Amino acid sequence: MTLYESIGGEPAVRAAVAEFYRRVVADPELAGYFAGVDLARLKAHQRAFLATAVGGPGAYHGRSMTDAHAGLGITGAAFDAVVAHLAAALTTLGVPEPEIARIAATLAPLRADIVEDRMSNG
Repeated sequence: MTLYESIGGEPAVRAAVAEFYRRVVADPELAGYFAGVDLARLKAHQRAFLATAVGGPGAYHGRSMTDAHAGLGITGAAFDAVVAHLAAALTTLGVPEPEIARIAATLAPLRADIVEDRMSNG
């Protein structure tokens, strides 16, 4: 069974992304990153990315993480907060902690591609 299947497949990914964005746009430390962004489009990309990252069907065809986040000035603290919000969203949806830890481990290597403030990347 893939991680995608164990968390509940497409309905779980859709719910997780919705809950995740509810949290990040409400976070005063992160909200600025989403100002003026087409959230519906971003959520669609995030659903495709997350589904692919956890072994779901299909493939993510969006921009590379480096290209998608270039120029945004994302700090290590912001990256950590985003991962924490995703974990909290998954917890809210009843995803067991071992699966959340596996998802976080899948995302951790992306830090180097996303964080621009290299002083915060350690």
